[in-house]
Amino acid sequence: MKLERAQVLSQEEVYENTHLAWLSCPTVAKGASAGRFFMIHCGEAMPAGRQGYDPLLPRPMSFHRFRNIADERQFAILYDVRGRGTAFLSSRKAGDNLFIFGPLGRGYTISSRAQNLLLVAGGLGIAAVIALADEAITAGKSVTLLQGARSSDKLYPPELLPPEVEALSATDDGSTGRHGYVTDLIPQHLTWADQIFACGPTPMFGGIARVMREARSRKPVQALLEERMGCGTGICYGCAVFTRRGVRLVCKDGPRFELRQVFE
Repeated sequence: MKLERAQVLSQEEVYENTHLAWLSCPTVAKGASAGRFFMIHCGEAMPAGRQGYDPLLPRPMSFHRFRNIADERQFAILYDVRGRGTAFLSSRKAGDNLFIFGPLGRGYTISSRAQNLLLVAGGLGIAAVIALADEAITAGKSVTLLQGARSSDKLYPPELLPPEVEALSATDDGSTGRHGYVTDLIPQHLTWADQIFACGPTPMFGGIARVMREARSRKPVQALLEERMGCGTGICYGCAVFTRRGVRLVCKDGPRFELRQVFE
């Protein structure tokens, strides 16, 4: 996988400690789609004579959104500042360069027979589902987004969503929307939904699996798993997960899995 140079087009903090950056890298953008990801080096290249970067390991980033400007396909990332690497990213300004490789993994797939799509996002899982919402709306689908967060300060701003998307929220502290978990919102939409797509922390997927069992629903749920990755290419086995079909790698076999293959 070839390392590519990406140029930062813009960078802003869109809500508490969460940044949105638009990047230009035509080679990586060409094969990118909702649910796939790329690896990004979150540090300066070392001086001549020394190899690598500091921090050394790249970070996986979901493709958050796409846009076409002057016949160029550009893409955005949405990320929280959590450590040294993401602090470095947040300090990049328009015109700065980053080194990335991708696109990687298997992304979401919308069935041609599905008209009503239910998107479920927990925390920063929202980063991966917005591109899917954009794609679905363009294709004439109906989209409902259920978003969960700790508090209202960590919810994706509604003004950034496509206006056609119906959005509902749940917060742990009850500051906005339903007081509780985002999975509490799913049952009322199960009859309506033709297909369900989810991204978020592992406990959320367990919660979705329970909701589906209790409702005795066999509707398909595509889950985009979040795991730590060292390489993104299947070499290090750092993102291995157990499924009904044996051990699979999130970076190569996923990150999109059928929910029932991973969560009972």
